[in-house]
Amino acid sequence: MVQKQQLLNGISTANTLKIRGWSTVLVLFVTILSFSCKTEKPIFEIGNKYVSRTLVIENQQLRTLEVNNKIAGKKIAVSASGEFSLRISEGTHVEGTDVILNSNDFVFVRTLEESPSKLSFLLENSVHQLEVEVHYELQETDFYSRKYLKIRSEKPITLERIDVDQIAIPGIEQAYKIKKITAQADAQWKPGLGQPLFSKSSATFWGTEFPASYNFVKDGQGYCGYQWGKQIAANETYTSYKAVMGTADSGEFIQDAFFDYIDIIRVRPLRLQVQYNSWFDFWDKVDKEKFGKSVAKIHQKLVTERGVPPLKAYVIDDGWQDVKADWSDKTWKVNKKFDTDFATSVNNVQNANSNLGLWMSPGCLFGAEPAAKRYKEQGFEVLGKWMSMAGPKYMQLLEDRILELTNTGVTYFKLDGIFGHLYTREFELNGSDYGVPSMPQLDTKNLMPSDSLLNDPKYDELKTYYLVAGTERLMKLFKKQHEINPDVYVVISNGAYLSPWWLMYIDAVWMINAGDAADGSNRTQEMVYRDGVYYDTWQKEHTQFPIHSVFNHEPKKTKTGESQEVFEQYLLMNLSRGTGFVELYIKTEELSQEDWDTLAKGLQWAHDAFPYFKRARMHGGDPKKGEVYGYSAWNTNGGYLSFHNPSKEQKTYTISLKRQLGLVLGKKNYSVSSPLDNASSFSKTTLNYGDDLQLVLEPGEVKLLDFK
Repeated sequence: MVQKQQLLNGISTANTLKIRGWSTVLVLFVTILSFSCKTEKPIFEIGNKYVSRTLVIENQQLRTLEVNNKIAGKKIAVSASGEFSLRISEGTHVEGTDVILNSNDFVFVRTLEESPSKLSFLLENSVHQLEVEVHYELQETDFYSRKYLKIRSEKPITLERIDVDQIAIPGIEQAYKIKKITAQADAQWKPGLGQPLFSKSSATFWGTEFPASYNFVKDGQGYCGYQWGKQIAANETYTSYKAVMGTADSGEFIQDAFFDYIDIIRVRPLRLQVQYNSWFDFWDKVDKEKFGKSVAKIHQKLVTERGVPPLKAYVIDDGWQDVKADWSDKTWKVNKKFDTDFATSVNNVQNANSNLGLWMSPGCLFGAEPAAKRYKEQGFEVLGKWMSMAGPKYMQLLEDRILELTNTGVTYFKLDGIFGHLYTREFELNGSDYGVPSMPQLDTKNLMPSDSLLNDPKYDELKTYYLVAGTERLMKLFKKQHEINPDVYVVISNGAYLSPWWLMYIDAVWMINAGDAADGSNRTQEMVYRDGVYYDTWQKEHTQFPIHSVFNHEPKKTKTGESQEVFEQYLLMNLSRGTGFVELYIKTEELSQEDWDTLAKGLQWAHDAFPYFKRARMHGGDPKKGEVYGYSAWNTNGGYLSFHNPSKEQKTYTISLKRQLGLVLGKKNYSVSSPLDNASSFSKTTLNYGDDLQLVLEPGEVKLLDFK
């Protein structure tokens, strides 16, 4: 596109060349005419070799004209629609003042920046005295682009919801459609926050780089944004979170491309974090002597005697906090069972070539509830029984303490109990005094923060405002923690939610709708319980969160006596799920020599197989229905397949070695082996991409095949 400044430069040049004749003047006239025609619909493009987005100024309004997925060779015309939308008001508590505006309500003022990697436009709405800068970014090597807004108002306004991207692209859909923001429900905490949108026809993914975003599709349009509900002052500029649009080579494999993008933007690389947790060993009766004894024994049995790489951390779970102390000046003080600075425990883990990890509950749940009761008496921000994740007074104490512990060398944090737990969640209903949006028009003043009436979707907006505020506060904490130690490992557990954009701040998220101990009277039943939750979460509900960054409360070994074959099959099936977070829940004094042998063998397999975990996924049927299922993970060098027959009958299972399992297209000559003794018939097998693999599985049997 000919730009205005270029035209002016051209006029100046032409004036100096008039003496050369009328031909120069004619060329100039054609150039001016061309520019005049183009100014009716100026067209802009931001793109690289993977993707481009074409925008047009039409009738003084900005909109996307076309998306070009160059990887898949798909040019997609975009229907005329709003480029973004804002819901503004005089306050979430002031009824009847909210107004929804989209880009069609704004007039194009000028282009702010135009380059191959950046496009920026200034738009104006004079009626509401609003200016919006729309910014597009695209790096040369990225297969995804970003977009964000800068919003300025001449008068104070409340930004209730910000849809950074609004797009009417063919085939756009929500892969995950559930929205259950429950206060009271057993394993039914499914708020649907932070889930992307997919368009298989264009092989593109869309979303907002904010864990608590809510991206949805309505009437064929995708909305990528979030509720916010806070006021900006007159002439203050608010910068939104960024929306993202990415590409894949095929709509069938758009999830793979999305997970590749998440892997690139996560705050720390995916790591294999093998560690010990004291909970099943001692429950809350842990002390420094017991903990030190377990550390020494585990290191001796696994590392010294059996050659397993040193564990990344040894973790003191619930039981170290002094809930009888006054926490008003410093929260999460240490009880007398441990040194104030954990000096003895730090020395013990350093002797094991490892680091110290700690359990904490940000909301003061579980063993910290007595402290929350005392906080309430002292005027801190308590909801019902637990602390507010948006309360400035308490959250500053929490941040100070976590950063202090990080500074002193604690390298792992299990943050258990954020917005609630498996059965109950609490919400801030009246937080306007400290900046959390409130909606008194919903008549919540007599409701408890966990009242079952809050399950009603009519309260979803209010509940979401609290989740957004709490998420933003935690994000600030996690950013500072990363600055102190870029290698810290953080897990958010009970009360979290499965948004892949959490991985921009922490390392793993609890699978949210499963107990910490797998139900069942035998190993088959335990696997069916846990893998049944995996099946529901990823296969039925289509949760878009990488399995490799899930915390699942396994493997567990609290007694000896079962056959080593049974323990080995359970352990390897568990590890084959592909999570990079392996936390050992063991009773160290109960394990036999054979148990230690099996545990070491499993952990060594996990270290060898870890490079494949990035593309881990589930295959097969529903474990709860007795159908054969398993896990698959691959890279360019090989991979593995696991299988479990949870039924009481022998079953034959056939699977095709194709890209749907994560294989690399066209790879040949895979040699097959197994760490288990029940798959020796495959030991001399060579297989290629596209081959069918058939297995016979006995009742309850697990098989695991490695491919090189």
